[in-house]
Amino acid sequence: MSSKFPRVKAVEVIRVLEKIGFTLTRQSGSHKIYKNSEGRRVTVPYHGTTILKLKTLKSILNDANLTGEEFIELLDK
Repeated sequence: MSSKFPRVKAVEVIRVLEKIGFTLTRQSGSHKIYKNSEGRRVTVPYHGTTILKLKTLKSILNDANLTGEEFIELLDK
């Protein structure tokens, strides 16, 4: 991933996940759990307008099988 990786909030990550077919299956406290048709699961910590830590974002993208470049492209659409 590039060093110019965007700082994003959970709502922006969720918007990208929904674009690629993930749907909210349940919520456990402040964690929203999304799944897609392949059964892949992604957990997004949802704390309102707080910007996600880079390590957390990388973990979410890894779980969603997305590269940083793909994420940025989907974020811009």
